[in-house]
Amino acid sequence: MYKFFKMTALCAALAAAGAAGAATITLDGTSLSIEDAWKIAAGEADVAIAPEAVKLLEDSHKLVMASAAKGQAVYGLTVGVGLNKDQKLFTADGKLSPEVLEASRAFNYNALRSHSAGVGEMMPVDLARLSMVVRLNTLLAGKSGAQVHVAELYRDMLNKNVTPLIPSEGSVGEADILLASHVGAVMIGEWKADVKGKVMTGADALKAAGIKPLQPEGKDALAILSNNSVAMAYAIDAARNAERIVEMTPTVYGLSLEGLNGNVAPILPQTIGARPFDGLSQTAADMRDVLKGSYLWNVDATRPLQDPLSYRVTVYGLSEARRAVKDLNDQIAVQINSTDDNPATILNADEAYRSESTQVANYFVEGNGVKGAIIPSGNFNPLPVALALQRTSIAMAHLSHYSVQRTVHLSYDQFTGLTRFLTDPSNKGHAFGAIQKSFMGLHVDNMALAQPVSLYGMPVAGEIEDTFTNLLQASKRLGSIDTNLYQIYSVEMLHAAQAVDLRRNLKNKDLKLADKTGAFYTAYRAKVPYVKADRIFTDDIRAGVDLLKNYRF
Repeated sequence: MYKFFKMTALCAALAAAGAAGAATITLDGTSLSIEDAWKIAAGEADVAIAPEAVKLLEDSHKLVMASAAKGQAVYGLTVGVGLNKDQKLFTADGKLSPEVLEASRAFNYNALRSHSAGVGEMMPVDLARLSMVVRLNTLLAGKSGAQVHVAELYRDMLNKNVTPLIPSEGSVGEADILLASHVGAVMIGEWKADVKGKVMTGADALKAAGIKPLQPEGKDALAILSNNSVAMAYAIDAARNAERIVEMTPTVYGLSLEGLNGNVAPILPQTIGARPFDGLSQTAADMRDVLKGSYLWNVDATRPLQDPLSYRVTVYGLSEARRAVKDLNDQIAVQINSTDDNPATILNADEAYRSESTQVANYFVEGNGVKGAIIPSGNFNPLPVALALQRTSIAMAHLSHYSVQRTVHLSYDQFTGLTRFLTDPSNKGHAFGAIQKSFMGLHVDNMALAQPVSLYGMPVAGEIEDTFTNLLQASKRLGSIDTNLYQIYSVEMLHAAQAVDLRRNLKNKDLKLADKTGAFYTAYRAKVPYVKADRIFTDDIRAGVDLLKNYRF
């Protein structure tokens, strides 16, 4: 139900944006921000292609066709791909005859068809569109050798809301070749696409949008299918949610500490100053800022000297999560603003080693008024992003651990000085006695999801493709941790708000929360009331998640 709603809401937004006249974002292959990528994916902006990027595409395609005419062995152009790299596709004999072009087109059509073999559910529309934005921008770096028409098709399909159905599984993280190929399948008028919420054949979708189908040739098919755009869409989405969770953590922690009547000592500048880890001091300062004006700054003879470790070391976990998310966003920015094409078509290539190596000289080509080199590469390998995702997953799992433990301690009277399971004194029922299983189960999932996945795999494609990053799996794992953390934090808020109310009712009716935690508490109580008697908590948890996703921290 959620996925259907997500797609329906987006389709409505896309239609509304089209009716209102969306803004335009110009892509050039080097300066796409994550924010702008989301705007295009959400239909809040149309896409334009920078003129200088068009020129790069034109010239790189000329270079590819010059190489084809000369009969040079180029992966995915004049010879096959994968283990079939030893199979010659055609002989040009110095010119691109109609027969040669027909052979090239036949190879391209077959490559798009044979590589469209994904599994799993179809990607949500917004993520499918996001993957297209990413690939369009990396295409504009001018290193693919594809026709300009390929880039124009990405642009027009985005602007006219033609979204190919892209399977969400079936990648080992060395380019999403079995998934991204479905975009090309629609471009040639095959497969299926979503057009403003209606699924139709690729041919009907292009016709309805007034888009001319692609006649792929040269390196077009390879440019469309051999990239990491699908996994990157999931990575960008996971990073955005992780960043949101990191942003809310000081407030969640602050209200929880107020519910506990905890000690601010672990985040004081005096204690933090003794450990000059990068970012730690600023993180502690932000946590203190959230607690500004709180009753916790006033001495209380009943307050324990030291709280459980999960309260005392959250500052470290949050600081490292911040650093991990920042590094992840930095790696994403590089990935979506550079080429991951193999081979790389490089105009006016640096001539290093050309004169002293016949092997290197063999990659260079000149013709059709352009010159450069077409060089085999490993640029399809997104390991920097995969490793950053895994590091972030581990850091977020630590936040999960701290939250779960803080919530458990809020349940026990020996730590809070309040009622057991935060039960209202008039309630003879169970209160929060059973709810611990929900967040503990989610945390167990997070512990498993945080395990590194980039090393797993088996050699494929005749053992030519013998390494992997599992970027897609790493992206989805972080996304799942994010989803679980929203719910874990929601349960912590259920406990923290209850503890604050009980503390006011039983200990100090004038208890003052910090301005920021107090505002958040008020917003929370507008959605989730005090637990006077046992009730069904499922909707309370969902309401808390909704607040966490939409509150302005």
